[in-house]
Amino acid sequence: MSDFQLSLSEVSLAYGGPNVLDKVTMSIAKGMRAALTGRNGEGKSTLLKVIAGELEPDSGQIVRAPGLKVVYVSQAVPADRPGDNAFNALSGGMRRRQILSEALLSRPDLLLLDEPTNHLDTESIDWLESMIKRQRDLSLLVVTHDRRFLRRIATRIYDLDRGELSGWECDYTTFVRRKAELMADEAVYWERKAKKLREEEAWIRKGVKARRTRNEGRVAALVELRKEFAARRKALGTAALRIDSALPGGVRVIKVEDMTFAYPGKSPIVEHLTMDILRGERLGLAGANGSGKTTLLKLLTGRLQPTSGKVTLGTNVEMVFFDQLRSELKPELSVLENMPGDTPYAYLAKFLFTPERCRTPVKALSGGERARLILAKLFLKPANLIVMDEPTNDLDIETLELLEEELMEFKGTILLVSHDREFMDNVVTGTLNLGELGASQAAAVADAKAPAAPEQERAAPPPEEQKRKKLSYNEQRELAVLPGRIEALEQEVATLNAKLATGAGSADECHRLAAAQTELDGLVDRWAELAERSA
Repeated sequence: MSDFQLSLSEVSLAYGGPNVLDKVTMSIAKGMRAALTGRNGEGKSTLLKVIAGELEPDSGQIVRAPGLKVVYVSQAVPADRPGDNAFNALSGGMRRRQILSEALLSRPDLLLLDEPTNHLDTESIDWLESMIKRQRDLSLLVVTHDRRFLRRIATRIYDLDRGELSGWECDYTTFVRRKAELMADEAVYWERKAKKLREEEAWIRKGVKARRTRNEGRVAALVELRKEFAARRKALGTAALRIDSALPGGVRVIKVEDMTFAYPGKSPIVEHLTMDILRGERLGLAGANGSGKTTLLKLLTGRLQPTSGKVTLGTNVEMVFFDQLRSELKPELSVLENMPGDTPYAYLAKFLFTPERCRTPVKALSGGERARLILAKLFLKPANLIVMDEPTNDLDIETLELLEEELMEFKGTILLVSHDREFMDNVVTGTLNLGELGASQAAAVADAKAPAAPEQERAAPPPEEQKRKKLSYNEQRELAVLPGRIEALEQEVATLNAKLATGAGSADECHRLAAAQTELDGLVDRWAELAERSA
């Protein structure tokens, strides 16, 4: 077979509105590793299905090399495969890995992957990268929001924007910079056009009022300018994500005491786990597919009860929970009907839902649109604890990066499960590895921002700094008991405040409130000092 594998010439496809694919032209050669980028709803999955032969375009031509073997792996993982009990017993991540393994082992000439890293653990993503790179003659076209995967795999970018496809002979990092420059140039172009249109509209109104003879050529140019603006498809905006923080709760957000959990007939996911999650921590849960990350999230937040032991939420915890299964959504209802009754269109517009899209049933939305709708629901509620289970699945990169920025600015506590390595590295301050939770204590929380340098490269800190950072035995004991003392004082302050607010409190209770608040502030400061030194 020659290097030529497949070409599209002026391929168009619409679903009743503007063209999803508008005269798309592209070619694929042997060994090409390309990424297909674009915002949610732009038609990336549609284009993959057209190339795979699962959808017929409305117009245009597709030419395939004789004997070309194309394998398409969609982003949906089958709930079951009839008669395949071994497959049906796998977790979602392991099912995806099995499907990807079967696709690669079938030795396709062209492999089309739609969000292949969804639900995969880090080890599986690394495996997928190595398998793709090993097959040098394999042509690849992949849709993914995983920025690290994109940088490592793609040597060419196809960008789908408002139905039009453009090709970029560069890596992903270079593409991002060049695309930003192009969008800035486009904004300047249309601003100049808009200024010209305003001037010409003013001229023609003035001409009509004065009943002068008009320049017919200038009138014709104005008509064409109006048509150009009418036909213009604006770029999809950026979602205006905004997380509202609730008032801070107690210092201890979640207390775990000797917790064990196992599903019937299975080995324990956690065993005799004791730990505290404190205010302001941003904790990522790591582990292989099937290790129980989602189960642990549910245990920590009270959605699932432990087999033994105890989990207690701290005082004044206001929690929102992002469920990877999107179970908060009712598929038969529209976008607007899935929101509280008084939600305005303007609020949903911030999450890139047009009035028409607001009336669309959820079952007709793309995966990315469903993720945005979940975020829209969650962010209506102020919170001081955000729990997210695979929030990045199906989000386009622009929305993902905006969510990342908002979480980094959030002042409360975050519990996060995500297969997106770059997202985890940027958001969390520590990780909890389920592979290390079989013992009586949680694994040490590791700093996710700055991986440790190799032993030979790591300079020892000065002796005085080591002395300053190290806690004495008594200070370690003090740090261990401080959260309990702080929690007791917080409860006392809350009780006294409530009593005094009714006018039933005594003078002694008023004095005690002031003393307790002062003591509480001092203990919180002391805890913060010791916690920082022990980090």
